[in-house]
Amino acid sequence: MVGANRAEILRQCRKQGILITRSFFDNLAGFEDPMAILRGAQEFNISGVLDQNHLQLLAKLVPNNNSLTAVNATIEPTEIAPATIVSKAELQMPDITEKVTFSQPTLNAQEVEINHSPVKINASLNVEPNPARKEIRARTIAPMVKPEPLAPHILKGLQNYDIGDFPMIASDVDIDLEIHFDITGNSVTEGKMNDINSCFSSRLDKIRKMIVAGGEMPSRVTNINQLLADRHAFTGRENIACAIGLVNEPRNTKKGHLIFELEDNTGATTCLLRKDDDDPNPIISHGLMPDDVIGVAGTFSNTGDLFYVNDLFFPPLKRRKRKNSPDAQVSVAFLSDIHVGSKTFLEAQWQKMVQWFHTDPLAKTIKYFVLSGDCVDGVGIYPGQDKELSIPDLFNQYDEFAGLLHQLPDWVECIMLPGNHDAVRPAEPQPALEPDIQQSFNATHFVGNPCDFSLHGVRILSYHGKSIDDYVSGMRNVTYSNPVQAMREMMQRRHLAPQWGGKTPLSPEPEDNLVINTVPDIFVTGHVHGHACVDYKGTTLVCSSTWQDQTSYQRMLGFQPKPCILTVVNLGTHMTANIPFA
Repeated sequence: MVGANRAEILRQCRKQGILITRSFFDNLAGFEDPMAILRGAQEFNISGVLDQNHLQLLAKLVPNNNSLTAVNATIEPTEIAPATIVSKAELQMPDITEKVTFSQPTLNAQEVEINHSPVKINASLNVEPNPARKEIRARTIAPMVKPEPLAPHILKGLQNYDIGDFPMIASDVDIDLEIHFDITGNSVTEGKMNDINSCFSSRLDKIRKMIVAGGEMPSRVTNINQLLADRHAFTGRENIACAIGLVNEPRNTKKGHLIFELEDNTGATTCLLRKDDDDPNPIISHGLMPDDVIGVAGTFSNTGDLFYVNDLFFPPLKRRKRKNSPDAQVSVAFLSDIHVGSKTFLEAQWQKMVQWFHTDPLAKTIKYFVLSGDCVDGVGIYPGQDKELSIPDLFNQYDEFAGLLHQLPDWVECIMLPGNHDAVRPAEPQPALEPDIQQSFNATHFVGNPCDFSLHGVRILSYHGKSIDDYVSGMRNVTYSNPVQAMREMMQRRHLAPQWGGKTPLSPEPEDNLVINTVPDIFVTGHVHGHACVDYKGTTLVCSSTWQDQTSYQRMLGFQPKPCILTVVNLGTHMTANIPFA
């Protein structure tokens, strides 16, 4: 080839937006100036896939002296199927059927109807129309259409609120905070076997009393050792026995039945809850958590080595009327998992929230700000974390977060819990942050995790939520995308973290302090970076939002967090508002 090499030709084709066949490319070598041929295709707006037929046409239109002077050419319709000839001035998308005028000074204007062609042809060529054939059929390359801009993502499920449901200004009310339980300064365990046994005995005793008080079990509760001694008296459908104990090794059989061991202080027996296709039991499909405390009613097999469960009982949880604070109808805001110090902390959205706190009427009703753990990202929490930190020093992370809280209005009182990323022991219940860390903060109350407290008489249970990991792995109806279901399961079991030896480390205190002794008016968790605010039998369940963008680990799992949503609950009306800042 003269004047152009292979790379230059291909580069010019890409520039013009055309494709050429192998035959076109090979025969192009026979021309003195191949680039003139390509420029001719551009001049006459020939686009699409060019083959040998198009090369013959261009050879007639473009002489070898590089002057783009049109010559007479007869174009058979079937010879230019893949390409289109479009005037620069007339490039548009008409209807399917279009009338086109071929203009030439020496010819009279003549109209030709073109069917099945989605482009308009109006080229000033010396073209001799074929009078014997009016219809021209041609294939065209679909045009490149610029995509419509996507609509901005709008958070779903966040309902509008009425400012009339938030009637009282926070600055007009004094602080009223009462702590009912906080492990800080009260942990006495030595981690010995006696402590572990005492912890489980405490759990069994507390929840057994709740189940018995419910009055739903069909007969008197007997300890398991006594039942085993009298097992032959409890065979047959009429001889019902009742027991309460801890669940060990729950699993499903090949036929779909649920089998587990039930243990109390006196002994253990194997139990079988049979699957019934006509009357499905959700406990079979959802599963049980290891170390749940449950009641069972049923009969022994003829051999006495298996207890057939007819009914299974958790502590009763009936719909209740919430307590309210008629004299102090201020609001409380909830947030968790802020992760200051991480590169994915959403600082711009935090500043947007700070501005909202200083200007919005709803913000002026917020007296309390509950932060349910993981306010900083921590150090050494997982392998490779140092690569994802913007603040590598732990104390500097807390100093930075203290500065962020200091930006809030002075009428806001913060209540801060630790989480699994904070500088406290990982075993739950966790004590509050150390005094060396607390001294950086102003107007902040430091409590342990979990913490049971009241604001103006409204009972609130705040828990970071690490045990949600165990509920997700242990129960089929609990997922990270629906973490509020784990909160319902905790309420039903009256226990925050029942499983020993799972993903949640537990401190074996002589008294099990993770039992939910009193049903709260508001129950709040975090940890999973989701968001929810729902009612469950008279208790407001709040899964606090995070202030951290999607992490690399979450991206690998395909999990999308729901960041930057502030949940606000009024203590007097119990109305809620969810304010998005992202």
